[in-house]
Amino acid sequence: MFNKPNLFHGGESSAQRNGQRPAGTNVAAASAAQPAEAAGPSAAREPQAVGREEAPVVAGESRLIVGPEVKLKGAEILDCDTLVVEGRVEATMDSRVLRIAEKGAFKGTVGIDIAEIHGHFEGELTARKQLLIHAGGRVSGKIRYGKILIEEGGELSGDVQSLSAAGKELRAVDDKPRALAAVAG
Repeated sequence: MFNKPNLFHGGESSAQRNGQRPAGTNVAAASAAQPAEAAGPSAAREPQAVGREEAPVVAGESRLIVGPEVKLKGAEILDCDTLVVEGRVEATMDSRVLRIAEKGAFKGTVGIDIAEIHGHFEGELTARKQLLIHAGGRVSGKIRYGKILIEEGGELSGDVQSLSAAGKELRAVDDKPRALAAVAG
């Protein structure tokens, strides 16, 4: 709801009309706010080239970007397709994509399809499809993943299991014979 362009301001500012960025905005936010139609028909599928690695902008995707100096604490993040953490977040989340930037940090509980970690994650992370830890990334806590890729220099510690192994372990516990207590009547 709050990450929609021009939510609080009906139109463009005079700086935007003159091709300048408003004070306090970063290049990624300024380029993400431009309508896809203005940038051409392929803009909705192509990544924005803004000097840092960016995910492709998909029409109708809900995206939350926590900026470099922002601290978000005690939140439950819902209905967010992609969360990009450049600052600090303490929250719970169940979504599709989590990206933690090089200087970003996330602490909490996350159920996610794809997690891409350049910074730090601490807590409980379930990456249902893929967990990607880049060279400077550090992940610690209770970690479950579908597939995993750790670049040289990336760190992973804690209770770590693949989802298939965790599932087998649960099935093995369920398959054990249980002693039945006889009740005398």
